[in-house]
This record gives sequence, structure tokens and C-alpha cells, in this order.
Amino acid sequence: MKTASPFSFPVSPALAAKLAKLGLARDADLVLHLPLRWEDETRITLIRDLLPAQTAQVQATVRDAKVAYRPRRMLTVTVEDAAGGVLGIRFLHFYPSHLKLFQPGESFRFSGEVRGGFLGLEMVHPRFVKADDDTPLPTQLTPVYPTTAGLSQAALRKLVTHALAAPIPDTLPAEWRAELGLAELESSIRLLHQPPQASALAELESRHHPAWRRLAFDELLAQQLSLASARRQRNARPTLPLPPRQRLTAAFIHALPFELTAAQERAWQEISRDLAQSHPMRRLLQGDVGSGKTVVAALACLQAIENGFQAAFMAPTEILAEQHYRKLAQPLAALGVRCTWVSGSQRKAERQAAWQAIAAGEADLAFGTHALFQEGGSFQRLGVAVVDEQHRFGVGQRLALMQKGTEPHQLMMSATPIPRTLAMSFFADLDVSVIDELPPGRTPVVTKLVSAARRDDVLVRVREACLAGGQAYWVCPLIEESEKLQLQTAQDTWAVLTEQLPDLRVGLVHGRLKPDEKQAVMAAFQAHEIDLLVATTVIEVGVDVPNAALMVIEHAERMGLAQLHQLRGRVGRGSRESACVLLFETPLSELARARLKVIFELSDGFEIARQDLLLRGPGELLGHRQSGLPMLRFADLERDVDLLEAARNLAQRCLAQHPEIAARHVERWLGSRQSLSAT
Repeated sequence: MKTASPFSFPVSPALAAKLAKLGLARDADLVLHLPLRWEDETRITLIRDLLPAQTAQVQATVRDAKVAYRPRRMLTVTVEDAAGGVLGIRFLHFYPSHLKLFQPGESFRFSGEVRGGFLGLEMVHPRFVKADDDTPLPTQLTPVYPTTAGLSQAALRKLVTHALAAPIPDTLPAEWRAELGLAELESSIRLLHQPPQASALAELESRHHPAWRRLAFDELLAQQLSLASARRQRNARPTLPLPPRQRLTAAFIHALPFELTAAQERAWQEISRDLAQSHPMRRLLQGDVGSGKTVVAALACLQAIENGFQAAFMAPTEILAEQHYRKLAQPLAALGVRCTWVSGSQRKAERQAAWQAIAAGEADLAFGTHALFQEGGSFQRLGVAVVDEQHRFGVGQRLALMQKGTEPHQLMMSATPIPRTLAMSFFADLDVSVIDELPPGRTPVVTKLVSAARRDDVLVRVREACLAGGQAYWVCPLIEESEKLQLQTAQDTWAVLTEQLPDLRVGLVHGRLKPDEKQAVMAAFQAHEIDLLVATTVIEVGVDVPNAALMVIEHAERMGLAQLHQLRGRVGRGSRESACVLLFETPLSELARARLKVIFELSDGFEIARQDLLLRGPGELLGHRQSGLPMLRFADLERDVDLLEAARNLAQRCLAQHPEIAARHVERWLGSRQSLSAT
């Protein structure tokens, strides 16, 4: 029995598989599969007028064609146009049929980039079509689409033309478009697929054309509708409210050796109010390195526990998860809170005992890594789940933790500040709390850019700092030798530094050490039994050693801005003057140079994140979140802030007053790719 095609025209299974790689599963997807660029095949350029590096189309007759074997096998064709201009054509990859095709006297149109060759101007692998002087020229620019292996531009253009044969109804009423100053949808789409000759080509390519703005708005609106709908669905689901009892939370705040900052207090009140609601909280707590997010998260756990529920505190690495456990378990135990620890590397008996305590309700707060959701254990009454460094967990992983409870409240934390436009778009299904104030007493960190050629000078600085009673980190990006990336490894660096600095106690920690070995090294460093700690980026988050005031980062040019900022945040936690030395290898790429300039000039994590968004786009900043949410194709979060604001406002209005319009719009843009964040 044949399966009906989701397209309005016949598509073979092989072709459907290729289209699926491009995210094309129906006519509407093809309609919105817009060109990367356009080529002007509406005019002919005389060969004598060609210039190197120019992209042009010529019409010429074959003079001769032959296969050459030096310096490699290739097909060379010499052509001449009506004005007597001669051009060389080269094909490095060809079939025997090509030689038969290019017979002397046959006329073709060749389109491609012009190069300067040994014997004059030439084109290498141009597009070509058999044509004579009477063959009419196209009246529109030729679109070039994103494609995949085995799917030619010609085939893709034909499919798009099929899809465009039907009318394209506009999902937005005319009065809404007028109010927002937006172009009509069908004319915008047809213009972008088939622009008329020389019609505002520069404006089209820069994406400032009204047609692009209409597509960008519709894409943002679909995203906002999807996420706002997810928020509404979540708010419609019941959960048990956890009102503030002021028993454990007040006692914990009173026992702290410092006062909460105004920003911490504000964030905590927002979270406390959410926990008291009868629908599940989904709140993102973001703040710069060292802003005190962990204390606020602990308060959220305590509000659940004082209501008779359990809490889970999940972190992406064992070092960070265990550090949270060791940092909080003792002060919480003083309040009568029973804490436990679950790790994939624990002995089986220890892990089973931990899960038995959790299942029996004998543990109030469980700390752990992904082991908290990967195993078959269950919570007796899970009320709150805290997910630290949320961008490192996939949507599916967070869902697995949610299934450990009936419908627990969820607090996600991120020390990688999220730019405002990113929070407004990809995190629109969440409530966001921001700790935008550092605790008093944090020492500013001086950042220094140093060429690897001056490594000996850095060694002197490290030795002096440690002999003066301080401690230092030396961070390397790889654990062991890689042929592909010839970078200094942590093991080699440790051996070299141990030899070069014999009067210092040098330790080593990396991700492949066993957990108890890692913990032993970190404990020794914290106790000042180690002066200089050589480490991989396992120390990126959470590690807190106030006496460590100097950090050296090898191959800083290879690391991202967020990672550099996180690493730098490991120092400046005590009273000592602190510095972060970024060692870099030359020559630097443009991207690496831009990153190092940003980290050198800025210390505000939110501004660094904004610059990171400009340099890299949203994909990498979102981490695994995009596994549940399609990336933006047409909208640009920096350029289209006004459209994002308008889309967010219209989404609320549309869902409240015109749900049928919202449904049609989301279906057109997202189809079956609905966001997992609805959970």
C-alpha cells in the first residue's frame, strides 16, 4: 500500500530523504526555503569586458575541447564570442559525455567566476546551458538555494516552483500588517524566490528589504506563539503549592556569614512567590560568575523541604555537583536537613543506599550529576529540581528529571549570562530572574594578553606569586596529545612545570581522574597543600579557592568567550590582587583576535555574552536547548530587536483573542517541529 506524499506532487522516497535533510517535508517548507543568494543570468557580458574575480555570464561558441593530463587530468574548452573574445573553460571533474557535448561550433552560455589563468582569462567549473543567439534570456534573477549532496540547484528550483504554484494565504489580517508596517506575505515570498532583474539586489542581499523583514517577523511570531503557548499549557497543569513557611529559609539566611545582596533578595522573592503558585515553576536564574546563585537555589530547596517535599540539585560535572554537596550539606545539616549524594562513579552499594534513602523520603535533598535522572531510582515527593549550568543539559535530560516527580517546580541556573534578546526569544517560555550585582569585597581581576613566546616571563610571575603565599591555576585545553591539534597538554605541562618550578608544590586535575582522586587534589589545593594547580577546563565552574589569585590559560585563542569568562571567575575571590594571564599562539584568526579583545576589555558577563552573540550567533550560546527548539533562519536578534518586541506583544494578543490565527501561523512555520520546551 502506497503512503500518500506530504507534497502536492509526486516525490520518490530517495528524493524525500534528501529533502528531509534540509528540513523540507511539505509544500509549505519549500515555500519558505528561501535563496542564499541570486545570480544575474538576465544579461550577457562580452568576453573582452570581463574582469578577474567578476561573476558573469557569456555566450560563446566552442573552438576546441580536449583532455589534458598535466598537471592533472582535466577537460579544457576554448570558446569565442561574437565580438571575437576568447575564454578558457576548465573542468577538473567531468564525464566522457562532456567531451562529446562540447563539439566545435556548438554554442553555450557559461556562468561563473572569472579568473586569471596562464593563457588568459578562464572559468573553472562554470554552469552552462546549450543556447544560441535566439535563445531568450531569463527575465528574473536565478535563485541559489541551500541544498545537500545529490540534490542539484536545477532540481530544487523545479520543486520550489511546483510548491509556489498554489496561492499563499496570509495568516495576518490586513489591519495587523498595516498597524505593524509589514509587507504582504505572498508578494514578499515570490519576490525573494524570483526577484526581477536588478531589483534592489543589494538591499535584498543585506536583508534589510521589506520582504525579508516580513519573513523575519513571521518567524519570530511563530517562535513567540509556540513558547507563549507552552507557558500557558504549563500554567494550566496543577501542582502542589509550596508557600513560604519561614522556618528553614529564615534560619538559613540568619546563619549566613554575610547579608544577601539586593539582587539576591529580589531573585529569591521572585522564586519564593513562584513556588507558592499551584502551577509548576519554570524559572531561569542567571547571574555573573560569583554573584551568589547557589545560595538562592539553596533557599528554593529549603522552601520545598519545609513544606514536606524533597529537592534535587543537579550539576553537569561531578566536581561541581560534589562541590555543591560539600558546600551546602554541613550548614543544611545544622538545620536538620538530610542531604545525600548520587554519582555514576559511586560504588554500587553506596548508590543503592542513596536511592533507598531518597525513595523512602529519608533524604530531603539529593545532589548529583545526570545520574539523578539516568537511573531507575525515584523520589518519594520531589517538589523542586535545581538544574545548574542548564545550557549543558539537553531538553530530554531535564524532562527525565521532571518525571521523577508528579510535576515538580524547576529552577534552572546559568553563570553564562544570556543577552536580553536571547532571553526574550529562545527563553520566552521561562520566567527569568537576574542577579546583576556582585557581593561586596570581590577583588577586580586584571586581564593580561601575553604571547606564548613570553612564557618564561609568566613562569617568573607564577613563582613569585606562590612564594609570596598565594596560589595559582594553570589551565590547558587538552588532556593528552592530539595529532590534529598540537596543543600543550595538561600532563606534559604538569611535568614541565614540576621540573621548572622545583620550589613549588604542583598538582594536576583533569576530567579523566577518578572522582575520589579529583576530590583529593581539589581538597589539597583548597587546604594550600598545593601551590600551583595544573588543570583542564573541569575547573571552569563552581570551584572556589579564595587564596588563588593568579590564573594562566594556555591557548586562550582556542576557547570561547563564555569559557574564558568562567575560568577567569575562579580568581578574585579573596583579598589578594588577582590577575588572569591569557597565553596565545600566533598567528591569530580574526575570530580569535575579536574574542581576546572582548575578554581583555570587558569584565561584565552580560556585555561579554552580548558580544558573544554578535560573534557566534545564538546556536552555541543556547547549548543543548536547541535540541528542542528550531534555530532562527531569517531573523537576527541584534538587527531585529524591534520585530522581536512587536512579535512578543502580538503573540499575547493573538493567543488571547484569535487562537485560530495563532494555530495557523505556528503550523505554517513549525509544522511538526513543535518546541519540546512546552514541558
